[in-house]
Amino acid sequence: MVRVRFAPSPTGYLHVGGARTALFNWLYARRHGGAFILRIEDTDAERSSWDMVSGIVEGLRWLGLDWDEGPDVGGPHAPYFQSQRLDKYRAAAEGLVASGHAYIDDGAIRFNVPAGRTSFTDLVHGPIDFDNDHIEKFVILRSDGHPTYHLSVVVDDIDMEISHVIRGDDHISNTPKQVLLYNAFGRAVPAFAHVPLILGPDKKRLSKRHGATAVGEYERAGYLSEAMVNFLALLGWSPGGDREMMTRDELIAAFAIEGISGGNAVFNAEKLDWFDSQHIARMTADEIVGRVEPDLRAAALWNDDFASARRPWLCAVIDLVKPRLRKLSDFVEAARPFLADVVEPDPAAAAKYLAAPELAGPLAALRDRLARVDPFEPVSIEAALREVAAAQGIKAASLIHASRVAVTGQSVSPGVFDVLALAGRDRVLERLAAAERRVRDARPSPRNG
Repeated sequence: MVRVRFAPSPTGYLHVGGARTALFNWLYARRHGGAFILRIEDTDAERSSWDMVSGIVEGLRWLGLDWDEGPDVGGPHAPYFQSQRLDKYRAAAEGLVASGHAYIDDGAIRFNVPAGRTSFTDLVHGPIDFDNDHIEKFVILRSDGHPTYHLSVVVDDIDMEISHVIRGDDHISNTPKQVLLYNAFGRAVPAFAHVPLILGPDKKRLSKRHGATAVGEYERAGYLSEAMVNFLALLGWSPGGDREMMTRDELIAAFAIEGISGGNAVFNAEKLDWFDSQHIARMTADEIVGRVEPDLRAAALWNDDFASARRPWLCAVIDLVKPRLRKLSDFVEAARPFLADVVEPDPAAAAKYLAAPELAGPLAALRDRLARVDPFEPVSIEAALREVAAAQGIKAASLIHASRVAVTGQSVSPGVFDVLALAGRDRVLERLAAAERRVRDARPSPRNG
């Protein structure tokens, strides 16, 4: 049976690289009907913190990477903690001393590295071989009774019957020591698969200088977890062909270690934005309502009727602006013209499209004409606007731009006639009146004398 684990150290939040490693393990377990285990490696008491543990757990839950088992204490939804397993590591170290595979040195216990070579076959990189002369007699239990990484990870992986160790390339140098420990314990060595590191656009290891690296920052920025999972899965892995847009179920069905590249992957923030916009486009407006409600409430733009009588109208607004959203957190500003009582025009947009004094008359005429349009729908609104523009002797484009800025506050928007129809007659008439006043007030005062 496939049994894999994600074993982060709580000395930092869940970063992009760790999330990708967790995802690969989770996909592999789900693909083969196996178990995915979360183990917190918190034996470094001075650097570990509960804040970091919470950040890791919350990040995994946001991504939908559920784990399958945990210790008896805390129930199945609690991860394993190495700090609760110290007695196991001490007993294991003492057992290695008793068998002659380790020895006591200045209060610590060191592993007695044998002569020869240590080899293993990596599922990504192929056969890897190390000369044991280059491996120091490494400490497995410190003088304070705490295990080192090598001992604790091997004891845990044996105890939890881990079949495959899928982790970052930076662990390749650790593997020979761990293979030696498996051999010393007389246990089978799991299959190892070391996945490529994630680099920034400058081809250097991803870090804060490249932008956000903690998964929680992307959640707070409004990205969809579905998009982040899709994006992370394709960082160093390919399903074959040119497929990119994939659901969670499609990723599970396609995932294979053979698809993991041996070369490093490059984190491209613009590509993540593209994935997010594409996943938004695939969502129904009704699905989006529930996702954006918290943001609308925070912006004081939510109306309880949106959950009932006015839900179809809100869904229509969502469908109109959805193609322009890069992430769902953009929805508040995109929908503000439809939801807010007052919209202040962007100064640059107003200066470009609402500054000509000769617009006052056409705006007043348009307002008067739209007050009588029936039905108040895109086709009839467009006909009315073009009729007014022709009667006023101005280009329809000038009146279209002025109307857009007046109603939305911006120089760009979805189709202006659709916008006016959804904004509603009363709101449109009020904003056209405000724009007319703005134009008239902007006229220079006549000089005396």
